[in-house]
Amino acid sequence: MAAVERDQITAAVAARLVAEQFPQWAHLPIVPVGLNGWDNTTFRLGEELSVRLPSGYGYVPQVDKEHRWLPSLARQLPLPIPQPVAIGQRNDEFPWPWSIYRWIDGEPASVGRIADVTEFAADLAGFLTALHAIDASDGPPPGKHSSGRGGPVARWEEGTRDAIDLLAADIDAKAVTEVWEAALASTSNRPPVWVHGDVVGSNLLVKNGALSAVIDFGCSAVGDPACDLVMAWTFFADESAAVFRRGLPLDEATWARGRGWALWKALVIITIERRGGPDADAAARRFGWRHGAYDVIDRILEDHRRSI
Repeated sequence: MAAVERDQITAAVAARLVAEQFPQWAHLPIVPVGLNGWDNTTFRLGEELSVRLPSGYGYVPQVDKEHRWLPSLARQLPLPIPQPVAIGQRNDEFPWPWSIYRWIDGEPASVGRIADVTEFAADLAGFLTALHAIDASDGPPPGKHSSGRGGPVARWEEGTRDAIDLLAADIDAKAVTEVWEAALASTSNRPPVWVHGDVVGSNLLVKNGALSAVIDFGCSAVGDPACDLVMAWTFFADESAAVFRRGLPLDEATWARGRGWALWKALVIITIERRGGPDADAAARRFGWRHGAYDVIDRILEDHRRSI
């Protein structure tokens, strides 16, 4: 089988892969998870395990990366992260390697599930500070495996400019361009650090009202931490945003690049809707954003004005 479509990655396929390659778990039920990611399709395997199958060829490098690095990172972090158990191999039905992980209990973060959003912001900042402090000397640099996370936001220059032109009638194109150009102009004077790469509500688990785990390190890399800051505009507000920012020892240039990452994400969501894709606010909610895409842009612009 040369390729596989997302809708072909079913629980039945996962069950056959497990039965063939890991017969010790063949008796366990396999069911889809409530909220799936984009890079991988995930199923729960019994009560203690999960099966994670890449949704496309471009996401295959994440498999070896996570198995290589997550055990090391886990020992140095204050919250649980995914624990790899086994790597499955390609076969005639599924063309790529795949993974089995320990299951982590918890629900994707949303304001309604969080007891104290300000405390949640402080806990997330603490987690990211710990991640950014881990020795990164041998870690993987940004690349296709991280979808560019950890690298320069300039990677998305052409698409961002096109989005600004497309949406010029609905946004303050001049102000948005100013934010984008400030992000491009900023530079990092610090050594590369470990980054998660996709810090959104859907990748943060909540239990008993508090942040309990951080999942999906597929976009992780060693590079610029600016990509890890988008929650400041997509999820937090006012006091919680201020607490999140104070909890991260980063300079203004890094926050300028963070605004660029958040702006690019918001523009992409709106542009996809404009071109016939799903509703932008629905897409934002699926990512675990607290604010809609247009609201995120407004928050970024306001934050940029305060920084001048």
